[in-house]
Amino acid sequence: MPGWAKALIIIGIVVVLLVVGVIAAGVYWWSHNKDALIARGKAKVTEGRNVGLTTDNQGCVDQSVARYKAEPGFTGTIAADLFMQACLEASKPTQGFCDEVPRETEFIKSSQWRLAQCKHVDLSSDQYCQQLFAPVQRFCERPRPFHEPSTPNEHQR
Repeated sequence: MPGWAKALIIIGIVVVLLVVGVIAAGVYWWSHNKDALIARGKAKVTEGRNVGLTTDNQGCVDQSVARYKAEPGFTGTIAADLFMQACLEASKPTQGFCDEVPRETEFIKSSQWRLAQCKHVDLSSDQYCQQLFAPVQRFCERPRPFHEPSTPNEHQR
């Protein structure tokens, strides 16, 4: 067998072992951390729901952004997402809140809107910022139960 074939086989075996090692490490890490992660997620949902009962839609967004700024990064984005989703569901309507929010499937409009939101909250250079506003889009896309408007022009999509 030529030397290049042996080298190729050895490289293939090393790559397979590395992949298996990474998967094993991930399984080990998850098995030792899942309970804490699930508990933290449930706590964020409970916090979001409790805050939502005391504020309106925009207040939920403002709180989520403030929380993210205090804990930025990948895990902060997940925590802010869980918090905001629960908060929005429990909050009072904000007049016109969903009027300018594009659907997530409107990719170009969605990206432009998210970039504008990041700029508005002074996070335009943050790589995770755009994900902060996904819960707003999901919230605005969902049908809402009918409610009597408190003012003649109050509405939500």
